[in-house]
Amino acid sequence: MRYWIVNRRSRSIVLIGMMGAGKSSVGRCLHRRTGLALHDTDEIVAANFRMSIPEIFAKHGQKKFRETETEALRRMRTEEPTIIITGGGIVLRRENIEILKSQAVVVWLDGDEETLFARASRKQNRPLLQTKNPRETFSQILTARRPLYANLADIWIDTSVLTDEEVAVAILAKLRRMNPKPESAVSAKGS
Repeated sequence: MRYWIVNRRSRSIVLIGMMGAGKSSVGRCLHRRTGLALHDTDEIVAANFRMSIPEIFAKHGQKKFRETETEALRRMRTEEPTIIITGGGIVLRRENIEILKSQAVVVWLDGDEETLFARASRKQNRPLLQTKNPRETFSQILTARRPLYANLADIWIDTSVLTDEEVAVAILAKLRRMNPKPESAVSAKGS
């Protein structure tokens, strides 16, 4: 059975969305199902600095983090389809949007605000939520970013009540419906 059909140009899959949407977990599920290489922009940036994301924000600031994130995207361009997990703020720079649109099918993982905040709050290392009122900050960030995600996305998935595996299956099903040509198929592992 074929789980994944990208398109005639064999583009990558990029996951965008707010912190707490499940991008990393769903990316790993897609990787297991497709066998495609997996790249995480946050991990690449952290490796470049040799420190955690919170340490980068504290020592170098958000601007330097965003610049390095864009550089990671530039270097990531590949002819082979991959799965790219992005940080929630990847949509804040025009160049990032252009890079992602040119090389990938963009999947926006979304959810209701309460669920996203609850998930994001599980990790105490979210630099943007280290404020006096993290709930209000989260709401403001989400309100500002949702239109950016919507404008970039080719596919939208509400992850609020789905498991990571269910989200991965939904993505693959939507990709299959978008591109029904068999010559563009990549079979999943174990199928």
